[in-house]
Amino acid sequence: MDGYEPDLKKELDATLQARKELGAEYESELIDAFLEKVQQRFDATSDRELRRQQAERQMAAARGARPNAGGDGEAAGLGLGERFAFVGVSLVLAVPLSAIGAVNAGETGLLITWGGIVGVNAVHALGVFSRFRRDR
Repeated sequence: MDGYEPDLKKELDATLQARKELGAEYESELIDAFLEKVQQRFDATSDRELRRQQAERQMAAARGARPNAGGDGEAAGLGLGERFAFVGVSLVLAVPLSAIGAVNAGETGLLITWGGIVGVNAVHALGVFSRFRRDR
């Protein structure tokens, strides 16, 4: 609690000091008052987090991204960054795969390799992978 919530630490110190001064007969009231402050802090933090998530969903909708299907935080479709990364990785892997295909089977191996690369990217572009991800 030291680095995260200095205000709550001060409140706890004040509550403990008040308990020393007032005695044990006021302990339950002091604890209730402190817990009420903790609950208020938690409510404010959770409200702020909910507003942030709602703003992110609204920004995604404004940018034309598909909204969440289930509302559980996992996006129904893939964003532009994820699609770009998938294509980039497939092209990087295409170099060694092309070499392996060409060395082992010549031009036929090279054509089969690139057919597979194009096929995987086509399936990805159609969103088939995101449907499997949603079903899990």
